[in-house]
Amino acid sequence: MSLFEDISKVWSKYGDTILSGIANTVIISIIGTLIGLLIGLINGIIRTVPKPKNPVAKVVLTVVNWVINVYVEVFRGTPMMVQAMIIYWGYAYMNAGSTLPLIPAGIVIVSINTGAYITEIVRGGIISIDRGQFEGSASIGMSHFQTMIHIIIPQVMRNILPSVSNEFVVNIKDTSVLNVIGVTELYFYAASAAKNSYKIFASYLIACAIYFCLTFTITRILRLAERLIEGKENYTVFGSQSDFPAEIHVSKEESANG
Repeated sequence: MSLFEDISKVWSKYGDTILSGIANTVIISIIGTLIGLLIGLINGIIRTVPKPKNPVAKVVLTVVNWVINVYVEVFRGTPMMVQAMIIYWGYAYMNAGSTLPLIPAGIVIVSINTGAYITEIVRGGIISIDRGQFEGSASIGMSHFQTMIHIIIPQVMRNILPSVSNEFVVNIKDTSVLNVIGVTELYFYAASAAKNSYKIFASYLIACAIYFCLTFTITRILRLAERLIEGKENYTVFGSQSDFPAEIHVSKEESANG
């Protein structure tokens, strides 16, 4: 029997079931990435707070930064599969065997894991901004929080979009590890089809093709979004609102080269 016949048989019998796992994969990835981005933004802002003069506030900030550092190191230094087992069964251990609902559990696991990575991405994005912008905002009486919200974070979001997009694509693939706690995502149903049909290679080949289609399509959509955010290739600097000859037409390449 040829491979194409095996694929056809698996798809005809289990195709609908396998496709139903795509919804959970995408939902967990999207929500997990968005919550992880929020965690990363909050942590990134906290980690860049200037040291306060008040000794109590200074101690509190030091402790909070230490907690964030431990969180980042632990979740970046351990596999998501292990994290899933510890969080899911740890919750059950502390609640007399009562477990979390599977989809919410998957979202929590992906969110916490993603937050650790995006925390470092955001921190890098913040420190890449010219210090003069911080000093300028402080000179007009803006607090660190106001500076972040109105000046720094909008620039950071634009700069870190490629990295956050990459985390989203990674999460689509990494949801497959959630099958260890029974989350019914794409890989879970593909594995079930492989066990029931004994067509192991064909079943996983189908799953591979679907994962590739998902990541390829989403990558192209995100790259389009990045280009739209970058704006037009050419723009005009208005040197004078009344003197049109004072207008300067600049391309992105010329702007980048100074």
